[in-house]
Amino acid sequence: MGDVSGTRAVVLGGSLAGLFAARVLSDAYDEVVIVDRDELIDVEGPRRGCPQGRHINGLMTRGQMAMEEMYPGITTEIFDDGTPQGDLAGTVRWYALGKHLRQEPAGMICVAASRPMLEKHVRRRTAALGNVTFRERHDILGLVATPERSKITGVRVQSIATDGGEDIIDADLVVDATGRGSRTPIWLEDLGYQRVVEDRKKIGLGYGTQHYRLRTDPYDGDLSINTIAHPKLPRGAIFTKTDGGRVELTVYGILGDHPPTDQQGYFEFVKSLGIPEIYEAVIAAEPLDEPTAFRFPTTLRRRYEDMDRFPDGLLVVGDAVTCFNPIYAGGMTVAALSALTMRDHLHSGAAPQPLQYFRDLARDVIDPPWEVTHAVDLGFPGVEGKRTFSIRMRQVMTNLIYRAGARDSRVTAAYFRVAGQVERPETLMRPKFLLRVLLGAAGLSKVREAKGHWTWTGEKAKVPAL
Repeated sequence: MGDVSGTRAVVLGGSLAGLFAARVLSDAYDEVVIVDRDELIDVEGPRRGCPQGRHINGLMTRGQMAMEEMYPGITTEIFDDGTPQGDLAGTVRWYALGKHLRQEPAGMICVAASRPMLEKHVRRRTAALGNVTFRERHDILGLVATPERSKITGVRVQSIATDGGEDIIDADLVVDATGRGSRTPIWLEDLGYQRVVEDRKKIGLGYGTQHYRLRTDPYDGDLSINTIAHPKLPRGAIFTKTDGGRVELTVYGILGDHPPTDQQGYFEFVKSLGIPEIYEAVIAAEPLDEPTAFRFPTTLRRRYEDMDRFPDGLLVVGDAVTCFNPIYAGGMTVAALSALTMRDHLHSGAAPQPLQYFRDLARDVIDPPWEVTHAVDLGFPGVEGKRTFSIRMRQVMTNLIYRAGARDSRVTAAYFRVAGQVERPETLMRPKFLLRVLLGAAGLSKVREAKGHWTWTGEKAKVPAL
């Protein structure tokens, strides 16, 4: 990667998306400045600016791979700091449509770190870079542009800790990593650009989280026990081991069916899920805190890739572009992949072309998980949205996969390679896999192989091995 001599990049927001962005920018710019309202350095607990940090945050396998690519050795560092690990399809016990999916290792590393633990390690590695500095406890007031407003040349900030006036940080590139509340759409309008088109879908998600020390062991060697919400029971749970010898339980419901935060009501919500091993473990456990609520009313996607023009010197990453339904755990992975996409646009040392970056980001990073999760959201009748033929077919396919996965571990493993964003969704449409799904969903279970053929229960005929 070529260097840009004497240049500075400014990253707005010091959460994971901002840290990942700073990491790749540090290879291309002489100086990288991260600006955030929070105190960041040496902070190890949940931050005020990251309210979701008190809840489960899943880093998908593709996100872990991207993180490791940016910070070699960091996964081992996190594990060595007391974080449990596992396999997304092998040591995570999944329940879908009320059925336990068969488990099989799929090479899908799970990093069961809490959000503060993950941020701590990524922040330390980023701060150790010689050309990265932090401007903590600063409000971000707005952008600075050239007189013709075709290029962003800096950002206006103001210290929260002092009574000083606003300050301008000059920049050759500004990267907005401020999350869902990003003001870039408003700033662009103020500069004379069109308002970015936003896709919003009301899902009315609410969840509650509590941490425990267990007195019994429901895991039997597994890392996590998770149940997926479905239309007949729009409630779910993620019950996982995490750092510090604790376990973490997040229960959720959609369309306003939210878990209570009083202890008895919370336990009753857990019981309603119909997964006895979760309920029996938590009512016998030692609670370490009170149930904490989080609300996520709508998903959001900002279609920057469709804009006719965009100022040079400005990029947007992570949740500031796209906020998925968080129960699918795609946000941190998309943040990491956003940084790698940005890196591809810095390879020559020239200033990145914003619209080309946004188009690549949409096609390669956002579209695949957005299409999958959008279809799942619309599987709940109360969620408003157009249910095209393609979406209905995705919903049918997902249900068939769940039914087959309850009998066939290879179906489970293949599905979670897509859910973990290691494989693209179209891999689930390969003919051999489709045949396997259809047979499994029909109640035909593979029992043995002989002379290149599988024998299936429930069927006298033999079918070719898959």
